[in-house]
Amino acid sequence: PIIVNHYTDGRYVVIEGNTRLQIYRDFKKKNVPGNWDYIKAIVYEDIDDETMHSIRLQAHLVGPREWDAYAKAKYLNYLANEKYMPMSSLVAYCGGTSKASEIKNMIAAYQDMQEYYRPLCDDDSMFDIKKFTGFVELQKRNIIDSLTMHGYTKTDFSQWILDGRFSKLEDIRSLPNILNSKKASEAFFKYNSKAAKKILAVEDITPDSLKDVPYEVLAKELVKRMNEFQMNE
Repeated sequence: PIIVNHYTDGRYVVIEGNTRLQIYRDFKKKNVPGNWDYIKAIVYEDIDDETMHSIRLQAHLVGPREWDAYAKAKYLNYLANEKYMPMSSLVAYCGGTSKASEIKNMIAAYQDMQEYYRPLCDDDSMFDIKKFTGFVELQKRNIIDSLTMHGYTKTDFSQWILDGRFSKLEDIRSLPNILNSKKASEAFFKYNSKAAKKILAVEDITPDSLKDVPYEVLAKELVKRMNEFQMNE
């Protein structure tokens, strides 16, 4: 059932279930077979804004119909910055104190995405909400410190996201090591994080670490690598 608030002036406002309601309306308009005049609903009598927001939070942040991470962060940011709900209440509704840092990071990631990433996109089609987890990674202290130490900004980071420098968003965790290595950073800016991580892997290998590896293992690995050569390599 959808969830509805019945105001004292007679209005019925959907709190949760707008998509389901719209489907019913579309089916009725298009004469789809079936009875679309009525939809099951739970009706609350004139509840306040905080209660309405708490229902949405419990339905979509920790409930059975979870929103994607970007949508969650957008809603949390809205509640926090429009003063609808204090951080303590957000934390309580979303799982308690263990979730506090996660919630703050999601809000900060959403704000960074709007401030630094969106202006780089020529239009909405370039704004990829799937990149949101990359901005969550950006909130980690070691990532921010590494950017600052090497003279880069969040705008630079956003451009790398837009340019596809990160082969996988989880490679952002390797960014401090990449920027600390001259050869790895060159590979990163010329190609991507996958190429940079290959450089890092080689730099971590010493003659001593290979001396006990059997010849046949080394030979098999070499043949495997040669057979998988990419054009850019």
